[in-house]
Amino acid sequence: MTTPTHTPTVDVFVDPLCPFAWITSRWALEVAAQRPVDLTFRLMSLYLLNSGREISDDYRAMLDAGRGIGRVAAAVQTDHGPESFAAFYTAAGTRIHPGKDKDYDAVARAALAEAGLPAELADAATSDAYDEALRESHEAGMKPVGEDVGTPTIHVDGAAFFGPVLTRIPRGEDALRIFDGAVALSSFPHFFELKRTRKGGLDFS
Repeated sequence: MTTPTHTPTVDVFVDPLCPFAWITSRWALEVAAQRPVDLTFRLMSLYLLNSGREISDDYRAMLDAGRGIGRVAAAVQTDHGPESFAAFYTAAGTRIHPGKDKDYDAVARAALAEAGLPAELADAATSDAYDEALRESHEAGMKPVGEDVGTPTIHVDGAAFFGPVLTRIPRGEDALRIFDGAVALSSFPHFFELKRTRKGGLDFS
């Protein structure tokens, strides 16, 4: 596969709770390991996205339980920047998704420690101090694609789209082919949607 000469700017908007965002984020890292990409992870919020929506009680309970770690993530991104947020997100996501740890407060504390961040950032979980920053980051990711979609949301050189929604992390040439296809579709201003029924479970390997 020919390597493009242009280095694309890629912003991947994620919520720590979303397994599909986790898989997409690992795919983006796979692409960046093989090709020059200006990759940044940024925070969106499933809690804010689903505010006022009719969703199941179980899903609402999960979002309520995960509100704290979203606030901690906002504190990390706001006070320490995108690289620290990426480190925190990776540490938290590894525990939540492959590790299946749903004690989000404990995950947040452990992820802060692993990322070398101040332990007192965990206090943001029960504070509204970073709610406005969280909302601003969320809206920066979601407004270009609309509020009727979710996470993952990706911006590539200013072209924004929801997805791709993957159940397994693409590796090697597959990762690059999928990236090129997603960018090609998103760059066409009249492209709207491509979808099929999901089959099988999630594979985080």
